[in-house]
Amino acid sequence: MSNKITVYHKPTCSKCRATLALLKDSGQEFDAVNYYEIPLTIAGLRELIEKLGVPVRDVLRSDEPLARSLKLAEQRLTDDELIKIMVDNPDLIQRPIVVRGDEAVLCRPPENVRKLL
Repeated sequence: MSNKITVYHKPTCSKCRATLALLKDSGQEFDAVNYYEIPLTIAGLRELIEKLGVPVRDVLRSDEPLARSLKLAEQRLTDDELIKIMVDNPDLIQRPIVVRGDEAVLCRPPENVRKLL
């Protein structure tokens, strides 16, 4: 198991920027992955969700305008269908997600990153 910290983020997201700042202040080394430049795969997102230990729907940003226009909250979609939609539309993925080894946390609030330090 790697002890390396990886942050999956969107640079314009305030929670992502705050999480990155907390990591910098901690002195821990980490990799930052902008998943808009390096897109997540279906297998990659599935692995992140498994490490988070939450239902797939908990990673969906259901308040995003796109989610509302697609009426995702009203549809009975399978986990596979939701993951595919999120991979195709990264704005629908909750962020930031921070991983260390087999553990991951959704850093909403950013202070959740301390669970991995």
